[in-house]
Amino acid sequence: CIESIKSMNKIYLVQDIPLDRETGQPKIDITPAIKYGEIKVMFPRLKQMQFSPGPLVMEIKNSLKDFTSDDYLLLYGDPAIIGVVCAVVSEMTNGKFKYLKYDRTQKGYYPIELNIFQN
Repeated sequence: CIESIKSMNKIYLVQDIPLDRETGQPKIDITPAIKYGEIKVMFPRLKQMQFSPGPLVMEIKNSLKDFTSDDYLLLYGDPAIIGVVCAVVSEMTNGKFKYLKYDRTQKGYYPIELNIFQN
């Protein structure tokens, strides 16, 4: 039952992982994150925040329209886009959301639950 619940969770990867030119494989292995849910890539790897961020903010909101408190963020990509993604998710969830942090020693991800309004 727990496995079926996890398979329904989504992991919102902010930007796609670049590929190694020689091997054609992703430069970063994010497969250990799959145990927390299905990975959904929000934006291609070359997407950038522009001088007029309004359209991108709307794209971010659209990409996150189905985000729930059971889902996770995987914060990879342009820091400006990551910042807006966190702000939008925080607004949607009253400051409570989860993200996955990579542990180099364990070579895997662990979840962090954040409540930005917690005192």
